[in-house]
Order: sequence, then C-alpha cells, then structure tokens
Amino acid sequence: MLQAYGARRVVAISSTSRFTKYAGSEATDAAENALAKQLEEGEERFKAWATAQGVEWVILRPTLIYGLGQDKNLSEIARFIRRFGFFPLLGEAKGLRQPIHVEDVAGASIAALNSAAAAGREYNIAGGETLTYKEMVTRVFLAVNRQPRFIAFPLMVFRLGVGVMRIFPRYKHWSPAMAERMNRDLVFDQANAVRDFGFIPRPFTQICDN
Repeated sequence: MLQAYGARRVVAISSTSRFTKYAGSEATDAAENALAKQLEEGEERFKAWATAQGVEWVILRPTLIYGLGQDKNLSEIARFIRRFGFFPLLGEAKGLRQPIHVEDVAGASIAALNSAAAAGREYNIAGGETLTYKEMVTRVFLAVNRQPRFIAFPLMVFRLGVGVMRIFPRYKHWSPAMAERMNRDLVFDQANAVRDFGFIPRPFTQICDN
C-alpha cells in the first residue's frame, strides 16, 4: 500500500519496551521477552524494506503512553483504583518513569515526518516530566478524586495475584515482571529529538481523559 501511494518517507512507531522488557537472557517473562524481540526484528525489517524501496525512514520509540482513556497503561491503573480503592506496590516503587501523552506522540510523528534532519534516524521519546512509579500512581488517584491508598505486597503474593487477575480478559496482559519493574528506572535521553525536530512534550498533568 505504501509503495502504491508513492510514499517517500515513513515514520514508524515502535516502543522503548524493546529495551525495558529485555530481549535476551535477563528476561523474567517469556511473553515480554518475545515482545521485545518482535519489536527489534520488526524495526530491522522496516529499515530493510525502506532502504530497498528508496523510502526515507524514521523510528520513534515512545515510553509509557497514556491519554484519551484508551491506553492499557494509566487508564487501566485508574480503572483498578476506581474498582478496588487501592493500588498494590512492590517495595517502595521508586523506579523512575517518563509517561508520554498520546497527543505528544502524534505531534512528534508529524514533526519527524517534516524534518530533514530526522531521515534515517531512531529516536526514543518520553514525556516532559520524570517521576517515581509511586508518585505517578499517586497522581492517578488524585485525578480520579480518590485519596492515595497503597498496599505493599511481596513478590510471591504479586505472582499469585497476577495469576488470578489474568483470568479476566481486561488483565490478561498483566505479568509479575510488571511489578518487578516498579523499582527499576525506565528513563531515556531524548536530546536528539529536541535537536532534530523540536520535540517538547507536556509535563505529566492531563492524566485521565475518560
């Protein structure tokens, strides 16, 4: 289809999950390891196709996307809080996050499409604010007009709880590895996106749109 329409440049959206979900021997979850490998291989196939067709390519890898009430990240956290009135944490949940609004991902795509400097380059893009996982969820509590209430669980309990929750279709993508990452920093430098196409994302403010 792209060839039929004479595309001269294509901006592809990948994900920083290529790196954070460990496509290699350090993976703790087989499904997440497979996803990371799929992202890596997909990027390489895309670049090979574009090069063979003489099409300019750009790859954008967003961090945790949220917004418009349709994501499977913060919107799911908001739904969990509304339903159960608390949120489970593993330890201090002090791993750093850079949530990015979906509209900023769209804006970055358009900017990269029109930037000569972006041709043939890969960019990790993130939100305009860095905060801990616990602080991120605290703001979700406030956005849905609930007082923050956290319950800390050991990893073994998390594993059992996730196993139960995965019975329900809405939570089938949950895994114990999600809890393990609560205390790991998942942050990325996006100076090259700022330089090449003027990317300036919003801070973490507009949380729940649904």
